[in-house]
Amino acid sequence: MPWSNQPGGPWGSGSKGPWGSGPQSPGGGSRPPDLEEFLRRSQDKLRSMLPGNIGGRSIALLALAALVLWGFSGFFRVEPEELGVVLRFGQFVREVQPGLNYHLPYPIETALTPRALFVNKLDIGMRVVGDDAQRGTNVRDVPEESLMLTGDENIVDVDFSVFWKVKPDQVGNYLFNIQTPEGTVKAVAESAMREVIGRSNIQPVLTGLRENIETAVQDLMQKTLDDYGAGIQVQKVQLQKVDPPTQVIDSFRDVQAARSDLERLANEAQTYANRVVPEARGRAAKVTQDAEAYREQTVADATGQASRFVQIYDQYKKAPDITRQRMYLETMERVLGGTDKTIIDTGPQGGPGVVPYLPLNSLTEMPAAPAGGKP
Repeated sequence: MPWSNQPGGPWGSGSKGPWGSGPQSPGGGSRPPDLEEFLRRSQDKLRSMLPGNIGGRSIALLALAALVLWGFSGFFRVEPEELGVVLRFGQFVREVQPGLNYHLPYPIETALTPRALFVNKLDIGMRVVGDDAQRGTNVRDVPEESLMLTGDENIVDVDFSVFWKVKPDQVGNYLFNIQTPEGTVKAVAESAMREVIGRSNIQPVLTGLRENIETAVQDLMQKTLDDYGAGIQVQKVQLQKVDPPTQVIDSFRDVQAARSDLERLANEAQTYANRVVPEARGRAAKVTQDAEAYREQTVADATGQASRFVQIYDQYKKAPDITRQRMYLETMERVLGGTDKTIIDTGPQGGPGVVPYLPLNSLTEMPAAPAGGKP
């Protein structure tokens, strides 16, 4: 080769290898580099780089300043919405509150500051696309998350939001027990909502069970997250929309309108019944009371007449002729007392035959003669 005859090999004179590793042995092999020589050369280069060729005292001062700066690097600040977590060689040691705090400098201790006091909002079944002040917020449905099966085998479209935060006393669990907190909360929320909806019928879900569903989902989510040791507190579950699927919502609204009409007519009929039935019951009570009164009166009259007959019969047994005569006279008085009477005299001496009878009370009822007239 062209460089084989050059002294020192292909890298020229000086008998050094390609990296300046020292002289080469005659047989082509290399010996290990001298460590002391390497350190001496490094110190010489460092002194040449320092201004004024400062001595060992200055180096000590620089080292001390570097040590102080290294110590001050342990100060860190925790914002109001955050909580600090101190790790020592990667292991959880303690939690610190918002404000200025200190930990041993890196790499001994490090600090993490998650937003543990911030309330996060997670939307399930929908996505907020934009927030334009002029056009408003655009919401996109996510059917694979919102369509759920009810207990009576109907499909319902449920959109809801979950508000959650980190438990202040379990920040370490939040950081180290779960890998993706938001994904975990989303999976637990969707699973809990499907379980609660699966135990309910569609009609109560669409009408009056919103608060019950929200409470049940929140309790189930909290229990599941506590079992995971996630260190997450579920603040609130809020239903945004509970509707039938889009394909059948028009027909469902027609059914709802018919059901509303049925309830309205039933209420009107009940109102009419509430007005008519009491009136009928009042009239029936009046008829019953009148019948009771008539019965009491009839029984009393019959009892009185029977008592009178018994008394007359007792007198009749004592004096039959007198009692018979009295009964005859009283009967004639009762029969003839209210009629105009004419007496026909058919005695043996003769006479006019007909004698007009004018009762005295009729004379008192005759009108007076007009003034100035003849009597």
